[in-house]
Parts: sequence; structure tokens; C-alpha cells
Amino acid sequence: MSMILSASVIRVRDGLPLSASTDYEQGTGVQECRKYFKMLSKKLAQLPDRCTLKTGHYNINFISSLGVSYMMLCTENYPNVLAFSFLDELQKEFITTYNMMKTNTAVRPYCFIEFDNFIQRTKQRYNNPRSLSTKINLSDMQMEIKLRPPYQISMCELGSANGVTSAFSIDYKGAGKISSAHLRLEPATLSGIVAFILSLLCGALNLIRGFHAIESVLQSDGEDFNYVVAFFLGTAACLYQCYLLVYYTSWRNVKSFLTFGLICLCNMYLYELRNLWQLFFHVTVGAFVTLQIWLRQAQGKAPDYDV
Repeated sequence: MSMILSASVIRVRDGLPLSASTDYEQGTGVQECRKYFKMLSKKLAQLPDRCTLKTGHYNINFISSLGVSYMMLCTENYPNVLAFSFLDELQKEFITTYNMMKTNTAVRPYCFIEFDNFIQRTKQRYNNPRSLSTKINLSDMQMEIKLRPPYQISMCELGSANGVTSAFSIDYKGAGKISSAHLRLEPATLSGIVAFILSLLCGALNLIRGFHAIESVLQSDGEDFNYVVAFFLGTAACLYQCYLLVYYTSWRNVKSFLTFGLICLCNMYLYELRNLWQLFFHVTVGAFVTLQIWLRQAQGKAPDYDV
């Protein structure tokens, strides 16, 4: 039978539980899933604003908005559209009932436990499709999920909690760390696009000059082959800056500064082959791209989640 089993309201920044169901199922599988609730609670700030974790016969779904996450446990065959519609109702009611000041200053776990009354009523409605179908319109939620499906969390991303490693994560190298592959950067700005194009241009100029330097080396024994290396290193540095500007990686800012340093060193070595304006152009573009990489950080949770 498909049904919602429990739900919780959790503060994102520190995983503090604000409210939760008080009559959840006591089965072994359900109790195991509730351990995942705690593990996810500690990683909410690192995860997208809408996620699903599949745990055998059960699914954990959650949405996050305005620093609060709404999490629910349901059977694996419970429809996604109903699950996220349920969470959306919890979110709207919680935001209406409690202001951000109260949620941000709360210090005790479950200090809004009275919200469980609304959770229970809503859960009963969603576990009875006959009474539910006439009260809500799911078309908007279906379209939202189709256009922006929830991020699927893998077990290896949970890592360990309270010193106990997830049984599902031990087969993965580097378990215990959230992968950065799912993190998205903030939308590109006009200056970021300009920086990308300029970096490609500098890379192309270095590449062309590098091939010309190879021809000079072949035609003249006195030509310094190190110039060829400098041009191609400059090309690689410019292309890597483009990569850092588009994709999120660990130590991204450090890598961008090191790459800029390499660009400066290459141009210092090539000062005999370039005039001051050319040197100034390449170094300035490198600095500009480095600044754009630093400004374009990983995207946080959308503060205006609304379906």
C-alpha cells in the first residue's frame, strides 16, 4: 500500500529539528530510514533545494526554502507528484504560521511540535486519495517536477553520521564526502560571458603563436624552444580558466589563482616577443577571468521555492 509514513521540519543551517510526526510507524525498515533523516539533516546546506533518496522499499523526499527544510518518508510506490505536493502544503502552512525570526532564533529541538497537528491532518488527507483528489490541483506540480525533477541522492553521498558509516557507502572510494558534481554555479552574468570569450581569444592567440614558434625552431637552430613551451602553457592556462568559469570543482578559487600565476609567468618569459600592450592585454584578461571565477560561486538554495 502506498502511503506517507512520517514527516519532519528541519532548520537547514544546523539540522535542528523544529517539528515532526509523533505517530510514525515502528517497523524495522522505517526505523532504519529515520537514521537517514538525521544523516540528511546534517548535509542539507550542501544539497539542492529538492531531493529524493531511495532507501529500498521507502523514499525520503524533501524541499528547502528560506532556511527551513520539509522532509517526508513514504513507501517506494507513492507518487512523486503527491509527495512533493504534500511537502509544498507543509511549507506554505509553516511559513504562514511562524515567521523567520522564530525559526532562526529557535534553540530547542522540536520547539514547534504543535505543528504536528497540521502534519497529521495533511498526512491523513494524502493517504486517502479519494478525499484528496477533489481538493488539490496537481497539474502545476506535475509540470514543475517534469521541468525540474528532484535531485537523486546516492547512498555514497550520505557518508557517515555519528561515527557509523552507511552500509551502502563502504563500497565507494571517498565515502563521507558530498560529491561536488551535482553543485551548480550561479547563472552566468554578462561580464562572465565576456570573460569567457576573452579567455578563449587569449588561448587562441597563444596557440597560433606557439605553432609559429615551432616553425621558427625548425627553420633556425638558434631559436629558443622554451618559447614554444611558454606559448602552449599559456594556451592551456587560458582554457583551464574557461573550464573553471563554467564548472564547479573543489578548491576552485585556489586553482584559478594558480592558473593566473602561470599566465603571468608565461608572459614574463615572452616579454621579448610581445610588446607592452600585448603583455598588458593577456595579463589583464587573466586577472579579469580570475575575478569572475571568484564571483561566480556555487548556487545556494532557491529562496523563492514556490509551486
